[in-house]
Amino acid sequence: MDNPDIWIWIWLGTALLLGAVEMLAAGTLFFLPFAAGALLASLAAALDVPVLAQWLIFLGTSGGSFFALRPIARRLDAVDPVQGIGARRLIGETAHVIEPVPDDGHDLGMARIGREEWRIESLDGRGIPAGTLVRVVEVRGTRAVVFPVEIAQSGTDPDTDPT
Repeated sequence: MDNPDIWIWIWLGTALLLGAVEMLAAGTLFFLPFAAGALLASLAAALDVPVLAQWLIFLGTSGGSFFALRPIARRLDAVDPVQGIGARRLIGETAHVIEPVPDDGHDLGMARIGREEWRIESLDGRGIPAGTLVRVVEVRGTRAVVFPVEIAQSGTDPDTDPT
């Protein structure tokens, strides 16, 4: 490996491989600094910089950019993308019951949540008459689990009530 031209391709191949791995491990920002270091080392090899200097460029660039990107990676990891996506966005929303939920607990009613109509079931199995204002506490498949807002106002909110 005394041929200086070979190092251009070694560094370039390493940069492409690490860049591809970064794309497969999306959101980690772990391999990106090393890909950048390899790319700069490839440029140094093209300029006939000695191999030892190429390694120092690779290590310095990789280490520096790794520590520079860590705060960004931590901030991106802290965001919970699951909450509020899809049907889970309905949790906490209020709705108007348009078809009552029967007392037997086996049948479902219907409610308008925003501009959408959803099948609903009562949180505690009790019936809910049409026209009642309810709050969504859970989404199970294609139905929303609700409780009347009046219950929450009386202090028995299922999210905070220990019983």
